[in-house]
Amino acid sequence: MPKRPWNRIDLPVYASCSTNGAGDFNMHIITYASQISMQPKRYFCGIYEGTKTLDLVQQYPVFVLQLLSAQQYRLVDLLGKQSGHDTNKIARLEKRGLLIQWQGFPVLKDALAYIQLKIIGSMEAGDHSGFLCDVQAWKNQQEGDVLTLNILRQHKMIRI
Repeated sequence: MPKRPWNRIDLPVYASCSTNGAGDFNMHIITYASQISMQPKRYFCGIYEGTKTLDLVQQYPVFVLQLLSAQQYRLVDLLGKQSGHDTNKIARLEKRGLLIQWQGFPVLKDALAYIQLKIIGSMEAGDHSGFLCDVQAWKNQQEGDVLTLNILRQHKMIRI
């Protein structure tokens, strides 16, 4: 039987970096992220309920989306399958030498691009909360292939 329509689309995989504005940071995998306006440049992002990322963006409305490279697929185990409430993801990434600073946020040095977003609106959306965001800053860090859901499927990291 074919996949359901919403599971047929090969979406890019992002890592978010959020903060409470007082030095507590977390990273989280986001696949529900899309440009929604050309002028002004805006994104709409879905953040899973019950996560530390959701707690942080509700405290401080600025976060960074990091477009992951295809080679970064292994990070999904840490950033997407473990809770920031239980695991200090930033400390683990620092210990592995994977972080640099950008716009006051720790970011993955091997990500393809960074987009700093400011939340301007939100809504409940089932098992996710949706956030309308203005782009505040961006940087293309390097060239490379984008990590997508199909790559995660090929590595048997997701089933959808």
